Amino acid sequence: MTAEQQLPEGWEYVPFNMFFNVVSISDKKISQKEYLDNGKYPVIDQGNLFIGGYSNDESLILKISSPVIVFGDHTKCFKYVSFPFVAGADGIKVLEPQNGIYPKYAYYYCLSIDLTDRGYSRHFAFLKKCQFLIVPIETQQAIVNKIESLFDEIDEGIGRLKTAAQQIQQYRQSLLKNAFNGELTKEWRSKHADTLPSANELLAQIQTTREQHHAQQLADWQTAVSQWEQNGKEGKKPSKPSTLKKLESIEKLNEIELTELPDGWFWERLGLITLGVEYGTSAKSQPEGKVPVLRMGNMQNGKIDWTDLVYSDNDEEIKQYSLKKGDVLFNRTNSPELVGKTSIIETDEKAIFAGYLIRINHLKEITDGRYLTYFLNSMIAKKYGNFVKTDGVNQSNINGQKLINYPFVFCSLKEQKEVADILEQKLTACDQLAAELAKQLKQAELLKQAVLKAAFSGSLLDK
Repeated sequence: MTAEQQLPEGWEYVPFNMFFNVVSISDKKISQKEYLDNGKYPVIDQGNLFIGGYSNDESLILKISSPVIVFGDHTKCFKYVSFPFVAGADGIKVLEPQNGIYPKYAYYYCLSIDLTDRGYSRHFAFLKKCQFLIVPIETQQAIVNKIESLFDEIDEGIGRLKTAAQQIQQYRQSLLKNAFNGELTKEWRSKHADTLPSANELLAQIQTTREQHHAQQLADWQTAVSQWEQNGKEGKKPSKPSTLKKLESIEKLNEIELTELPDGWFWERLGLITLGVEYGTSAKSQPEGKVPVLRMGNMQNGKIDWTDLVYSDNDEEIKQYSLKKGDVLFNRTNSPELVGKTSIIETDEKAIFAGYLIRINHLKEITDGRYLTYFLNSMIAKKYGNFVKTDGVNQSNINGQKLINYPFVFCSLKEQKEVADILEQKLTACDQLAAELAKQLKQAELLKQAVLKAAFSGSLLDK
């Protein structure tokens, strides 16, 4: 609503300094590094959490006679605070409503303001330029009562949507759990029992395939070296393939409890189905170029999101790090909740991958890449990753050697494909439902803004 629109009688717009007093907190602030996890006095800052931390320093308490509004200068966050608190030092303004202005009314009016987003720049200067609506005190109370009544209804709906979203996540993990304990394909396995190998036969097949691939790598390398020598040793000498990595014995695994598996399945190290792992390019990417460089942000729910891309023009790195359909990428370093995130390349679109990702060079004759991806995104793999990751400041790391020693559930390629097909169908339905819930949550938040708009246009009390 603009000042030019007709206001109800007794309503008027006033400048910031007729609506708020700015409370001085210059000598009563605490830096984030001084926050306590627990303490006597809450710290209110500009973060998304209502209470940022705690302090035991009584001299820092901001004693208030009536509720105030705390504004995040960088975040545009408004908080209604009705108790004594300690002010977080980084970019907050404490606003005290003027006499005759009901604090809750001032808070909801602030929530209705559409401030221009300036990123992490300061926003208080823009807030001070806004016009603020004053209405009779009894009308302020009525507006607040109506807003809170409608917000309660909306929040009840939001709660149900969030509960449904949590249930979807629980269902996803239940599916993954049953996928890797044999339950998901129990009926299928009983129908194909005569055609499936025993665990010993499968292990022998895997080991033979692995050795054959490594022998072929060595033969290809020798051919490349001979060609290089014939060309007068021009350019870089072809690199000799790495020896097959030695894997830890699965019997030594005591970090997590391995589930019991059906006949024909067994636990072994993930490296048994690979010829090693490979880190991506460390070269700097650019906004445009020949091929995309996939990053952690492009890995979503086990698949690749081909938006928000950066690129490379370097022919050498394009050749070395070129991805193929069926390749599996593992996020080796990031925040603790994101390290270990895994996705599969499902298209023939050309791309390479960034240095903080690992390509798992799995043997496609014995492993379905979708099965591998689903496994590494399951709770049992995440749980093991939490045991072996190295933690730094706000960042964790799982290197290639630790990755190939992950415990892995082995079954026949035929059954892996069946597991992956079932998961793909059911999880796609989960993703669609989750997307719809996210859409409804966003609409619910927009509904709150609609309530605020109606409240301060004079139309809410007419309903």
